[in-house]
Parts: sequence; C-alpha cells; structure tokens
Amino acid sequence: MQANPRIVLSALWILLTVNFIFCDVFTLMHAADLRQILNGQVGDMEITQEFLLAFGFIMEIPMLMIVLSLVLKYQLNRILNIIFGILLLIVQAWSLGVGDNTLHYIFFSIIEILTCATIIWYAWKWNKIT
Repeated sequence: MQANPRIVLSALWILLTVNFIFCDVFTLMHAADLRQILNGQVGDMEITQEFLLAFGFIMEIPMLMIVLSLVLKYQLNRILNIIFGILLLIVQAWSLGVGDNTLHYIFFSIIEILTCATIIWYAWKWNKIT
C-alpha cells in the first residue's frame, strides 16, 4: 500500500515548521545571538516591526501548508507545494549566506533545505492516480 501524498506532504510541512521553531528557540539560548536580538540588530539586519511582519508572513506559509496539503484539490495542491517549497528553499539557502552562522543554525538549515527539496520532489512526482 502506498502512502497518501496529501498526508506525506502535510507531514513534511510539519517537519519543516518544527525545525524552524526549534532553530529559533536554540538561537535564543545562544548568548551572542540573544544579545543581538535584544539590541534589535542581527548582523546587518535591523529587527523592526516591518521585518518581523515580513518574517511572520514567510513563517505562516509552512503552517498553512500543513492544512492546505490535506484539503486542497489535486492540481492546486501540487502547484502550491512546488511553489512554496521552492520559495522557502531559496529563503533558507539565502539565509545561510548572510552573516556568521552558528553550528546549530547550519544544522537546522540543512534539514530545512532537504525538507523543502523533498516537498518539491514529492509534489512534482505526485500524479492524480496516487
């Protein structure tokens, strides 16, 4: 018996979301990062309300895709999984090139990039029959 693609994609979005959250939690435990966050400046980025709102929109995508992967019709489901998977893969890959990254950030980023790649691959391979 083959796994239901909707459930697999939803589970992958859960994996991605949990990794995003834990990476941020670990970052708050790293004193140097926490000092920067508390000062409102992380590397070259100023932590403003607008920055946090933009970041909030980006982080809402995987949370929405947990549900949307289960309820959307095949074609839109497949397209959104591919588009949002590519978008988040690019965002995460870009973030690795910004500033000095901690070991935990690199670790979680690799998992996040691989998860996005798996979402893209799985949605790309998904056909209506499965």
